[in-house]
Amino acid sequence: MSELVCYCFGYTSDDIEQDVIQNGKSTIFERIMNEKKAGGCQCAEKNPKGR
Repeated sequence: MSELVCYCFGYTSDDIEQDVIQNGKSTIFERIMNEKKAGGCQCAEKNPKGR
């Protein structure tokens, strides 16, 4: 199983690798930032590291 990178939205390192293969770059960071701006980020609560 690949490492969970984003606890808020459930992205793993494998998701990021596949995103790069499909798009030539990772669009996941962009999606996370858009969700964060919309108030959908809960890193402090969901990530065991609190960030």
